[in-house]
This record gives sequence, structure tokens and C-alpha cells, in this order.
Amino acid sequence: MSAQPPVAPPSTLYGFKVKDIDGHDVSLSKYKGKVVLVVNVASKCGFTPQYKGLQELYTEKKDKGFVILGFPANNFGAQEPGTESDIKEFCTSKFGVTFPMFSKISVKGEDQAKLYKWLIDSSDRPNDDIEWNFAKFVIGKDGKVYKRLSPKDTPDSPSVRQAIDEALAAK
Repeated sequence: MSAQPPVAPPSTLYGFKVKDIDGHDVSLSKYKGKVVLVVNVASKCGFTPQYKGLQELYTEKKDKGFVILGFPANNFGAQEPGTESDIKEFCTSKFGVTFPMFSKISVKGEDQAKLYKWLIDSSDRPNDDIEWNFAKFVIGKDGKVYKRLSPKDTPDSPSVRQAIDEALAAK
């Protein structure tokens, strides 16, 4: 019996399937043609107030072909200890989050989600792990990583807004 060749990772965001925060399978191809901001989030982090800015950004730009995808992760200081239902309740009650949220994943280490391996490998810093909660990836309308941004780049910062606006303006 011959060994199966390794499966190549998808070439765009659209090749991934993930579970939403309610446990349903979601093909990220549903976001084809949109500019997507992928963010690893946590409920008990110093950066958690960024949820407010993320929601404001989403509300402002969602009708222009923009969406935010939140991926809870417990990789840093156990700052996302809750269950999916705890996380969903926290995000909606404290910050009024309406952008899509997904099941908890790992963004670094041995159990790193394939999506996050692809995001990092496709960015301008393929050798750098996710540095903390609220790291951001802007995905262009073509489904490819347009820009990687730091957790310190807040949703209202010029770096985040410029990257999103440039990606929205691209053909």
C-alpha cells in the first residue's frame, strides 16, 4: 500500500471550512469577493475592549463588502477559558457583537488550526507566530492575505483602517 501524498493547504481563505460559535460547519467561501478581517479574540485580555472598535468598524463598513471573523483562542495566558456559549454571551451582552464568531481554536503551537498556519505562511511574516490575542489579518477580495497587523493595532488605528480601505478599493 502506497502512502498518500500530503494534501496541499488551500491557496485562499475560501478553501477552509470551520465551525461557527454555535457548532455549525461554515465554508469560508461564503465570504468570496468581500474584504475580511480575521482576528483571534479573547474575553479576559487587556485588548478585549477592542471588541467595541471591531463592532463599530463592522457596522460602518459591512455594507461596503467588509466582514470581520472572530476566532476565540486560549493560547495566551488562558485568557479565553470559557465555552462557546460563554464566549457568545459575553460578546453580545458586553459589546453587542454582530459580526460572525467561530468556535474556539488554537492559533499557535502543536495544535495550531490549519487556517492560522495558512494565514501566517501567507503573510509578510511567515516565520513569526501569532504574538498575542487580537492579531489581525486583512484578506483581500481575492481571498489572499493582504496585510498582517499587530494586536496593538486597534480597530480605529490608521494602519487598520488604511489596510481595509485599500483592500476595499482594489479591483
